[in-house]
Amino acid sequence: MTPTTPHGYEPTIRPLTGPEELPLFTRLSYSLDRELADDLADGRRRPEWMWVALRGDRLLARAAWWARSAGDAPLLLDVFDIDDDAPAADRTDAGVRLLRTAMAALFPSADHPPAYCRFVPSDWRESETERRVVEDRMSILERTGARLLVERLRLEWRQGTPVPRPGTRLAFRAVRDPEELVGLMTSALEGTLDAHSRAALRHRPGPDVARRHFEDELARYAGPRDWWRVATLPDGEPVGFVVPARNDRNAIIAYLAVLPAHRGKGYVDDILAEGTRILAECGVPRVRAATDVGNTPMAAAFRRAGYVDFERDIDMTWI
Repeated sequence: MTPTTPHGYEPTIRPLTGPEELPLFTRLSYSLDRELADDLADGRRRPEWMWVALRGDRLLARAAWWARSAGDAPLLLDVFDIDDDAPAADRTDAGVRLLRTAMAALFPSADHPPAYCRFVPSDWRESETERRVVEDRMSILERTGARLLVERLRLEWRQGTPVPRPGTRLAFRAVRDPEELVGLMTSALEGTLDAHSRAALRHRPGPDVARRHFEDELARYAGPRDWWRVATLPDGEPVGFVVPARNDRNAIIAYLAVLPAHRGKGYVDDILAEGTRILAECGVPRVRAATDVGNTPMAAAFRRAGYVDFERDIDMTWI
C-alpha cells in the first residue's frame, strides 16, 4: 500500500535532472528566480542542489542551495518555497519531507547544514499574507531543527542621493596588506553587536573568526583593494575601517567597523561617508549594505548617510 500524506499520495522528492527543468522549478516564485539560470551557467548552483516535492504534476515545495563561486561547496539555502494555496497540513508535510530528504542526501555527515536566508519585504509583519508566507516557512524549517539567528536590514544608497562628506576629525589611508585588515577585524569583534560574528565567536577565537571572514568573503569580492580604507586620528592611531567592494551584482559596503576604544564618538558617520564616496565616484547606480535589525547604532548611521531600508532578510541556522 502506498503511504499517504494528510491530504493525498506521498510526494515524489528529487533533485532536478538538469537546467531544462527550470520551468518546473519556477512554478513556485521568489525574487531570486531571475538569477537561477545565470547561477547554473556560472556554477554557483547545480541541478543536484535544486530539489522539488511533486504530487503528480503539482509542485508542492522546492529548495535550492547556492555557492559563492563555481567549485565551492553550498554556502546557503537561499530558495525554499511551498505551495501557499495548498492546505496547511499538506504544505507543511511537503516542506518538511523535502528539506529532510535533500539535506540527508547533500550533507550526510555535516553537523550543521548551510544556513538559510530569505529576503522579505520591510513591512512583512504588517501584511497578513506576507506574514503567513514568512512564518510558514520558518515553522517548517524549525521542524527540521533550524532556529532564527537574526533578522537583518538590507539598505541601499541610490544614485542622485547626496554623497555624505567625511568630517575633519579623521584621516583615511589604504589598508597596507591583508594582515593589517585581519588584525583590525579581530579588534572590532570585541563587543560586536553583529549576530553572525557573535555566533561564530561561541565556537572559535576571535583571530580565527576574523581570518575566516576575510578569506571566505572579503578576499573574494571584486573591486580593487585600494578602495579599502583605514580611518585614523591625526597621530595615525586607527579608529576603524571600511571595505567598499563589488559582489556579483552590486557595489557594496562589505564591512564597516569602529574599534572598541573609539565607539560612541560619531566616527561611524565619517567612515561610512568615505566608503560611500569611493563607490559613488565610480558612477554606480546603487550601493548596498546590510546590518542586524538589533544593531541600532549602525542602522542609524546608514540612514543618516542617505541609505534607505528597502528589504529585510531572515537568517536561520542549524547551529
